[in-house]
Amino acid sequence: MSSAARLQFEFVSSEKSVRGETEIDKVVIAGWTGRDAAALQAHIDELAEMGIPGPAEVPMFYRTSAAHLTTADAIQVMGPDSSGEVECFYLQWGGELWLGVGSEHTDRKAETVGITLAKQLCEKPLGKTLWRFADVAAHLDDLILRAWITEGDSRVLYQEGTLAEMRPCDELVARYSDAKGLADGTLMFGGTLAAIGGVRPAARFEFELEDPVLGRRIAHGYDIEELPVTG
Repeated sequence: MSSAARLQFEFVSSEKSVRGETEIDKVVIAGWTGRDAAALQAHIDELAEMGIPGPAEVPMFYRTSAAHLTTADAIQVMGPDSSGEVECFYLQWGGELWLGVGSEHTDRKAETVGITLAKQLCEKPLGKTLWRFADVAAHLDDLILRAWITEGDSRVLYQEGTLAEMRPCDELVARYSDAKGLADGTLMFGGTLAAIGGVRPAARFEFELEDPVLGRRIAHGYDIEELPVTG
């Protein structure tokens, strides 16, 4: 019995666009990946205010179940203490590296107990399109991450920045794999940006990855349904 996630994606390269199914059996979450030491410390301080301890080293690599990956437009969470965060991700599949965007949705209350535990408690929504990494590698730093949350009746910008703020893909992959590269079927989240106005829950989370050089974007959004905590 396999615990792998089987998901449909649109694989987009400079030559063609093909719809296909993946089988992802390993998920790695690279955390604390900011290049700017001051900005990274600001994010650490932001979470410390919520009682979430800082990392033992930077970057950190956490594991979570591949079964939590989803391309659905809604997720269910326990209680009011979780929130999304936009991240690019790197997927090794079919002998090639692909780039996508997702939300590393996490239970913030559980993070005060253990970050690895918290990352295991929520689904991880993903955009349904992947770009071939080789087609964007030369201008990777120009790519823009954005996220919005719905607060009341308002759609509010929640995160925004370029991938230049994150450690490069090749550095993260090399650090995690001892320069061996990612195995086929491995997905790695690349880190997130500080939240504008602070980390907080919302009824809906929307995110995108924009490529201003090639004039395209990947976008996705999902509703968050809170389930009652009864004991």
